[in-house]
Amino acid sequence: MMSLRTRVVLSAAAVLTVFILLTSLALERAVRETAESAREDRLQAQIFLLMAAGEEEASGLVFPNALAESRLALPGSGLYALVLNALGDPIWQSPSAVGVDIPLPQPLAPGQRRFERRQGNDGQDYLVLGFGVSWATGPVPQDYSFVVAEDSSAFESEVGQFRASLAGWLGLMGLLMLVALVLILRWGLTPLRRVAAEVAAIESGDRTQIQGRYPAEIRALTGNLNALLAHERARQRRLDNTLGDLAHSLKTPLAVMRGALDEEDSPTADLLREQLARMGTIVEYQLQRARASGQQAATLAPPIPVRRVAERLSASLTKVHRDKSVAVTLNIDPAAHFRGVEGDLFEMLGNLLENAFKWCNRQIRVSGVSSRAVLTITVEDDGPGIPPDQAVRLLERGARADEATPGHGIGLAVVRELCEAYGGDVRVERGALGGARVRLRLPH
Repeated sequence: MMSLRTRVVLSAAAVLTVFILLTSLALERAVRETAESAREDRLQAQIFLLMAAGEEEASGLVFPNALAESRLALPGSGLYALVLNALGDPIWQSPSAVGVDIPLPQPLAPGQRRFERRQGNDGQDYLVLGFGVSWATGPVPQDYSFVVAEDSSAFESEVGQFRASLAGWLGLMGLLMLVALVLILRWGLTPLRRVAAEVAAIESGDRTQIQGRYPAEIRALTGNLNALLAHERARQRRLDNTLGDLAHSLKTPLAVMRGALDEEDSPTADLLREQLARMGTIVEYQLQRARASGQQAATLAPPIPVRRVAERLSASLTKVHRDKSVAVTLNIDPAAHFRGVEGDLFEMLGNLLENAFKWCNRQIRVSGVSSRAVLTITVEDDGPGIPPDQAVRLLERGARADEATPGHGIGLAVVRELCEAYGGDVRVERGALGGARVRLRLPH
């Protein structure tokens, strides 16, 4: 799953990117409108200067050769001026407009003003301002339209430069803000990293509780964890005391009964000895079941290497069953670890190996692999195997595959109870060696 810091950084980067894009669009639009307004004012000033320079003569409206704006006298300068009569026909144009196809607006009424972007026949865009005037210096007032046009390429270049500069600065600011956010997030998540480090120290056995001082938002979590740990330690102490008392109370009566039966040699004595042994096994099973009920505390125990436990068990059972010359193969990933009580792992794996040694011919294989969420342990042998119709029944207490073989039929039941106590499951099936294969799946 993606880490909390990565989620926050990616979310902030997405929000920041959208914010920068919207901000750049808004700023560019505002700058474009401001620049267009400034161009319009400049063109209006040119019209006023042109009107001031015009004179009414018998031949019509005339203008001097030397105008106030030098660009109007320079061909192709990008600034052009024309005067239209009431019919919309040009009666004068600036020297700069010679040979230039300028889009002309419709004739304007006196006092009417129109600013627009228009495209000429040559494909060039122009900013065009028209202003209607009634010229009343002669005997008969004449209506004229003064038109000033400017090539829009300079305007677009100016806006483009602003856009590039804006993108660079906003991008730099966004990067700095993202770096600042990462640093702030790293500082803000420091208490969580400290909690994780303290929990790891508890798992490794270096500490017994969380001791650091934390912000109010985390203090409730650390307090609950400490309370849970204290509760589990107290319960474990009570359990250990109860087990000690139980073992002590049963020790003497069982020893007396065994001693008394040692002097007897009869079928009844053999039956009683067998029942005493079964009583010891049942007591052990009940004790293991009580220990398994503390799996919540076990989740904070240090991880136990599965291979180390399997090696110890196989070495011990090989000595016990030396007459069979069993070859044990351990295909266990060194990274496979069990998170729980070490005695529970010894009990589960020991029962499975004991059954495998009892029923195999010459070969046993133990496999172990650990994924992100599941630890899988498999024990298989080359014995006669377990029929599919008996696989489920043999996981119940007291069920046995062969009544003639010594045993009490609770080994697999103990494995199942312990495994289920950790939230796992047990499967019994036929293995690749030809015999039984028992697979344990435990949450990791």
